[in-house]
Amino acid sequence: EFRRVLFRSAFRAGFVIQSKAVRAPKARPVNRENGVNQTTENYATATSSGLERDARQQYAGDAHDPGQIALGVIIGRTSEFFDFFVYCIASVLVFPQLLFPGETALMGTMYSFAIFSLAFIARPIGSLAFMTVDRHHGRGVKLTIAMFMLGGSTAAMAFLPSFDSVGVFAIYLLCAFRFLQGVAWGGAWDGLASLLALNAPDNRKGWYAMIPQLGAPLGFMLASSLFAYLILTLHPDDFLAFGWRYAFFVAFAINVVALFARLRLVATSEFGHLLEQNELHAARVMDTLKHNGRTVLLGALVPMVSYALFHLVTVFALTWVYLYADGNAGQFLLTQGVGAVLCAFGIIASGFIADQLGRRRLLGYSAGIILAGAILTPLLYTYNIINEGMIVLGGFAVLGLCFGQAAGTLASNFKREYRYTGSALTSDLAWLLGAGFAPLIALYLCDKFGLPGVGAYLMSGAVVTLLVLQIGRAHV
Repeated sequence: EFRRVLFRSAFRAGFVIQSKAVRAPKARPVNRENGVNQTTENYATATSSGLERDARQQYAGDAHDPGQIALGVIIGRTSEFFDFFVYCIASVLVFPQLLFPGETALMGTMYSFAIFSLAFIARPIGSLAFMTVDRHHGRGVKLTIAMFMLGGSTAAMAFLPSFDSVGVFAIYLLCAFRFLQGVAWGGAWDGLASLLALNAPDNRKGWYAMIPQLGAPLGFMLASSLFAYLILTLHPDDFLAFGWRYAFFVAFAINVVALFARLRLVATSEFGHLLEQNELHAARVMDTLKHNGRTVLLGALVPMVSYALFHLVTVFALTWVYLYADGNAGQFLLTQGVGAVLCAFGIIASGFIADQLGRRRLLGYSAGIILAGAILTPLLYTYNIINEGMIVLGGFAVLGLCFGQAAGTLASNFKREYRYTGSALTSDLAWLLGAGFAPLIALYLCDKFGLPGVGAYLMSGAVVTLLVLQIGRAHV
């Protein structure tokens, strides 16, 4: 009963906001075989909650083009990445001082990055747990719980006490909140990107594949702009005492808006049709790995360089400026915000290029560019030919090209009944391997070997991507 009340409140609120008009529910199809009235049930209505089913019937006559679906997908992804980047920025500028005051700035940041990785470890656990919720209670219930958990755990960090006030308990609290973020992040996997791609025209697959990726630069623009404003307008002591907490408060409101957008799409007839066809069915994990384990592994390794670069130009770049270059963090966040704009344009360009050249070629060319950049950038920086801002702007631009087509590269290779679960597992594993420990590893290598060590780390990711593209050339 609690589940139905929770979902009813969120779901109806979403329709109040997004519906243009209220229409009476349409009658359900009736089978009059042998003179007996029988309600026709299909997979979509049998596995969804009653409210989802009723909503699909109410809006059964509406047509939802890929553009409408794209908007819902972008809103959902932007909210996730806003939560993600708010924590990323705080892990550099706030948590080392708040929780590790007795450590050097370098060690405090490394400890902070170790906690940072907990979300990526927890994400597969969240996927497993919430897929069970999906099978038993419906996609809408799963998303409602996951989004409230994501926003709630992020907002709870705003109340985090300092080490000076409660001791090591503050560190345990942050670990718990970060772990819950990861669990919720896994549960927030909704299959809407698959819905978007599967409704796209055959000659526009690359274009529609890049649309969900726009959530990353948009989320970073919001997070970096908010932190930059707080840093530039508050005294450093005030920022560390209370200013940074406002960014975490905002996360909950953004997640509520995103939840409404997602629930609206769960109610579309297209979503129900793909559920009926098993395209978005949450299959059991062991069955998925048994039949598609190789595809999951290859799909997770393809975007290795994209996800590594993703954190190098965002989290690590801010760390470098803050710890080594003695720069103004607020000004540099604004520079990164400009880089995020370039990244968004790069993602859009990747859609056009992928439809002309193919996703495999674009990913290969991008990995080659990153490989060359990983070799040249430390040398050019050492001789003062380029500076931090130029590196970040160039890195964001290249990131847009590769990141725009990095997700779901092998999704079409999954068997239909395993596509949803297989794509979720691939995404979880890709983020864990490519991004989860990237800031920690990059900072350690930078401390030991300087920027050439970071370049070597990025080179390894590029080599992995190129090798996997070669191995799976028949499938990418």
